[in-house]
Amino acid sequence: MMQADFLKGDYPPPQAIDIDAATPERFVNRELSWLGFNWRVLEEAENTRVPLLERLRFLSISAANLDEFYTVRVAGLRELTLGGITTPSMDGRTPAEQLVMIDNNARRLMDRQQDVFRTLKAELAAQDITILHGDSLSKEDAAFLDQVFVEQVFPVLSPLAIDPAHPFPFLPNQGFALALQLERTKDKRPLRALLPVPAQIDRFVAVPSEQGHRFLPLEELLLLHVGRLFPGYRVVGHCAFKVLRDSDLELEEEAEDLVREFEVALKRRRRGEVVRLKMSADAPTALKTLIMTEMEMTEDAVIQVDGMIGVSDLSELVLDARPDLLWPPFAPRVPERVQDHDGDMFAAIRQKDMLLHHPYETFDMVVRFLAQAARDPDVVAIKQTLYRTSKKSPIVEALCEAAEDGKSVTALVELKARFDEAANIRQSRRLERAGAHVVYGFMRYKTHAKISTVVRREGDKLVTYTHFGTGNYHPITARIYTDLSFFTCDAKLGRDATKVFNYLSGYAEPQSLENLAISPLTLKTTLLERIAQEAENAQAGKPAMIWAKMNSLIEPDVIDALYAASQAGVKISLVIRGICGLRPGVKGLSDNIRVKSIVGRFLEHSRIVCFGNGHGLPSKKAKVYISSADWMGRNLNRRVETLIEIKNATVKAQIVSQVMAANMADIAQSWVMSPDGSFSRAPWPEETFAFNCHRFFMENPSLSGRGSAGASDVPQLTHTDD
Repeated sequence: MMQADFLKGDYPPPQAIDIDAATPERFVNRELSWLGFNWRVLEEAENTRVPLLERLRFLSISAANLDEFYTVRVAGLRELTLGGITTPSMDGRTPAEQLVMIDNNARRLMDRQQDVFRTLKAELAAQDITILHGDSLSKEDAAFLDQVFVEQVFPVLSPLAIDPAHPFPFLPNQGFALALQLERTKDKRPLRALLPVPAQIDRFVAVPSEQGHRFLPLEELLLLHVGRLFPGYRVVGHCAFKVLRDSDLELEEEAEDLVREFEVALKRRRRGEVVRLKMSADAPTALKTLIMTEMEMTEDAVIQVDGMIGVSDLSELVLDARPDLLWPPFAPRVPERVQDHDGDMFAAIRQKDMLLHHPYETFDMVVRFLAQAARDPDVVAIKQTLYRTSKKSPIVEALCEAAEDGKSVTALVELKARFDEAANIRQSRRLERAGAHVVYGFMRYKTHAKISTVVRREGDKLVTYTHFGTGNYHPITARIYTDLSFFTCDAKLGRDATKVFNYLSGYAEPQSLENLAISPLTLKTTLLERIAQEAENAQAGKPAMIWAKMNSLIEPDVIDALYAASQAGVKISLVIRGICGLRPGVKGLSDNIRVKSIVGRFLEHSRIVCFGNGHGLPSKKAKVYISSADWMGRNLNRRVETLIEIKNATVKAQIVSQVMAANMADIAQSWVMSPDGSFSRAPWPEETFAFNCHRFFMENPSLSGRGSAGASDVPQLTHTDD
């Protein structure tokens, strides 16, 4: 099936495969599905239609992804196994069984990463970007590198002898080191030593070149200068290795001071148990045995790498100096309506609800919304959720400015945002110093909802301006993540948002939400009710369709509801970037469900669901929602998330006929899922144009952001019916 069939409404014949729909076999394993996504990322590094340095970036991302997967997911499964826990996953596999499958798959993935690196290394050399070896340096190179070592590297190094007086040192998570077998030149006395490779220094050292770019890996530089670190000794054997440790924080639920608990827990993270050890394939046996013994690792937990350890560091070689090998430059648009109002966000929102599609429309509009609120004398209050944000966040700057100006500012800072806990603690302290009310939400739930409200005095009344997002308030990631930002001054949505903030700060469950559903209270039930309604429509002979887009689909109750809807005759098209536990196209189970994944220039991140509501899709009468939540157990049952119904006609048309239709029509970046859980890219001839949704969005403005020029000339891929 070609991906364009998603738009036409054609469904391939279901496959009769040996699956008992009443057993866990109806689900795809979560961990293998994630690994499948990372294989798709890696395969973009092999895609010759992608610029060379962008292919290198994809390779780096696949390696970084896999490292994080081990430090969190694999670490968790390992702890369950060591604890004797045999409770099966939703697909029926015990933690121990999953670890075996993961290990087999991940080893093949890492081998492929090295194959891809060797290919890219040769292609880079053909483009005058060369990765050097220590034995290929000229005298001039050696003299330059000697100066670099003395001035920029030597002061940071900590060479460590290993003997009874010097025990094997602790290496933190992601710690990278050289193990050395040395021999004293005067009497051949042996010495074993460890040389941690400092993470504070770039992995690749730029070497002067008359043409092109040349780089020497830092570990090669260190090996060239061992004599300076261990005078009188020579190297007789060496290897490199990298440590991955358990990074999943354990929170004491009864901690009296949540912030203090996390400050302590962050220190514990650095000393987490080792879950994976990557080591040079040619490591001397004595050094390998020493490292494994000291790290308390068995052979099956060691990956012998025939190539480069730390492939994620290749991101350093994605050079701005070679724009010819990068994606063509792209500047996000400022919505015309905002320009029509001379940058006044409140005036633009008052005119009509506005939906921005990031990164195609600039995230600066979200920053401007809050910065303008901070400086506006008519603004009396601002409320904001913060899950992830940048280190020097302009959002936090605006909130601090507003608080210092005497406005009432409330910030919900989620301390449990994995890997951003330390940054969020710093932000919360800063906000408190500025005079903001900082709350930390629930002990039991993460707050993942993306909401901002600004209360403004206009005449004799207070007007609430609200922003709902599908992504984080993070200006850096907003340049590469596709997300939606919905701005409105609709009083109903303003009331709903205020009730959610009261729930977060005062634990008062919101009553009678008008256009909003939230987890863990009503979001899942709302989804299940809407899916069931589509099934009823199909059984009544009405058109019945569901379009949905998200990062992950793994919640079993929702998957079973989709299966039931498919069996009732509902046509279901899903765009799932990453994990998908649903099996599409299985005869008798999911005949009417199709799943695709888009992997391309931008990271698909927006969460959208459209229900035909008794009509086909697209339709003006469809039920259309945007959300902060993926369809996973954690999002629907253990987090505070939002599901916002979109009722503005223009915004609905933008979501259904522009955003979703383009995702359905994409061929160039799409992978189609098979019933066995695998994905394949549909072939298309080299000379044939293939629709690329990212290119479409870069070239065409969003409907609801149009100003005086109107929206009639904005391309839509489908026409809304009545």
